[in-house]
Amino acid sequence: MELFRYGLLPWRIPLLNNISLPSWTFQDSAELYRVADWSAGHFSVSETGELQVNSLSNGNNINVSLVDIISGIRERGMEMPVLLRIENILDNSITRLNEAFAQAIEQAGYQSYYRGVFPIKVNQQCHVIEEVARFGSRYHHGLEAGSKAELLIALANIRDDDSYIVCNGYKDEEFIDLGLRACQLGVSCFFVVETPNELPRILERSRALDIEPLIGLRMKLSAKVDGHWSKDSGDRSLFGLSTTQLISIVDLLKHEGMLDRLQLLHCHLGSQITNIRNIRTGVQEACRYYADLVNEGANLGCLDLGGGLAVDYDGTRSNTCHSKNYELNEYCADIIETIMATLDPLGIKHPVIITESGRATVAHSSVLLFDCLSVTSFDPEPLPVEQPEQQHELIRNLYWVLNAITPKNLQECHNDAIYYRDEIREGFRRGDIDLRDTAKADNIFLAILQRIIQRFPEAERIPAELEGLHESLADIYYGNFSLFQSLPDSWAIDQVFPIMPVQRLNERPSRQAIIADLTCDCDGKIDRFIDGERTLAVHPLKEDEDYILGIFLVGAYQETLGDLHNLFGDTHVVSARINPDGSYDFVREIQGDSIADVLNYVEYHPQSLLERFRNTAEQAVKSGRITVAARQQMLEAFSASLRGYTYFEK
Repeated sequence: MELFRYGLLPWRIPLLNNISLPSWTFQDSAELYRVADWSAGHFSVSETGELQVNSLSNGNNINVSLVDIISGIRERGMEMPVLLRIENILDNSITRLNEAFAQAIEQAGYQSYYRGVFPIKVNQQCHVIEEVARFGSRYHHGLEAGSKAELLIALANIRDDDSYIVCNGYKDEEFIDLGLRACQLGVSCFFVVETPNELPRILERSRALDIEPLIGLRMKLSAKVDGHWSKDSGDRSLFGLSTTQLISIVDLLKHEGMLDRLQLLHCHLGSQITNIRNIRTGVQEACRYYADLVNEGANLGCLDLGGGLAVDYDGTRSNTCHSKNYELNEYCADIIETIMATLDPLGIKHPVIITESGRATVAHSSVLLFDCLSVTSFDPEPLPVEQPEQQHELIRNLYWVLNAITPKNLQECHNDAIYYRDEIREGFRRGDIDLRDTAKADNIFLAILQRIIQRFPEAERIPAELEGLHESLADIYYGNFSLFQSLPDSWAIDQVFPIMPVQRLNERPSRQAIIADLTCDCDGKIDRFIDGERTLAVHPLKEDEDYILGIFLVGAYQETLGDLHNLFGDTHVVSARINPDGSYDFVREIQGDSIADVLNYVEYHPQSLLERFRNTAEQAVKSGRITVAARQQMLEAFSASLRGYTYFEK
């Protein structure tokens, strides 16, 4: 009976008969949506049934309602959808990472320190990078650049000589020159050599500019990781040097008299590593390379373990691809313990530990908020109390099935209902059954499915074929957003994100739904949710009240990877800062793309389009189809649309 407490099965509470349900509380919603499990303490449900942001200030917990923040956004002229960034969460994530390493270093007696670098590719947005640099400055937190453009961003934002810039990716002369000039300015800017042909170019530009480079080598680890990005590790990973290539590069550096410039070893453990054992194995292998390079005479001092610190998207705390089976403190302690256990017996000095944690740094700080515009449900229309005497035999058969359902014959009735429905549809295709009878049959069929689900609690066993029946009857909630623009990983790699309503959380969610976006694409839907669920528990829509859903943990990768499917552009972006007194400031407000903006992206010129439309309207005036006044109204509407938001506007 606990399943019914949370509205999971059956999934339409009004259909249940003779079952007394306990009252619903805000704690029930918090448990249903697993808020404590995926939010890392950044969100919670208030007693008034609203989702709230949590912030810690001077040891005090500060809670601010998302509903209040949304009201403030709307008062400032911005409607849904909105990408909301919470500065406090980003600040807190950077603090947690650095403090966790500092604590593990102190407890283990590690004889070096930690330096984090944020991979710009994870979220290149200007204000995000500025915040990372600002909040990270007290920890000398640096940046990782994988292109010339990202290196320019890093050089403009890093103002601390104790922070590192790590350069990955392919590097042409211009890229190398920029990094060398940074070294000349006193910035620790490392060139990570990923292919053998990069090193000669770095050495050539170093001699030409007479600037000594900081060189790192990226090794391919043989250790494989679990999870979705397992191909990012092992011998067939795209980037990194083989052992043979490593020896060749070491010999070249010796020949050039520049082995002392080899100061960093880069070993990317993997991405979104779900299993802590993979981390231990990878670090151990990396340390073996580190030790042997030191024995070769390299002047190593830094061990870069790349990214991999996972985000628990579904809150299951497991080694499934959307979760992780470890906590941050365990991650830091395991890295340090493994390094010490490997290097201490060899008498090798402890290296500076570098990690490139991107996903775990920014994921929690951004929330996509959107309103639900309408719903398609699969509830049957009320059936007549008495059946008409004259009706098709197949329809009478469907009525018979409806009235014959018992807990013991669920599968049989389901089979019969499908048979009679299909016969009616075939009759419609042949022209033997008309549209009204077909519609009547479809309605009875829905009533049969609903009644079968009603009988589930009384059945000794639910047939395997019927276990997913509720999914086929789930509502479709139409959301005011574009999946392809704001949540591309959901479509591209089946990434699961926590999704939940931000209000009415002291009410029982009596419906189950999938989420459809505004695009004209059958892939523009969300039908995978945390806990492996294929539907989301939601509340019925009210005519006089917006129903707003939040998609959480979207701060990593989603913004830059989004595309212009159906020419839906960037959403509004608001950055908020929660103050110690519980108030909050809107630090930045960025208007989303207008229709004119997205048309420009695809090489249309709005003024030219307006001129063409003006000519069309003028011809209509000349031919007498419209008046001059109507022409003017049309031009004003066309022009206003060009300035308008690409999403649904009320």
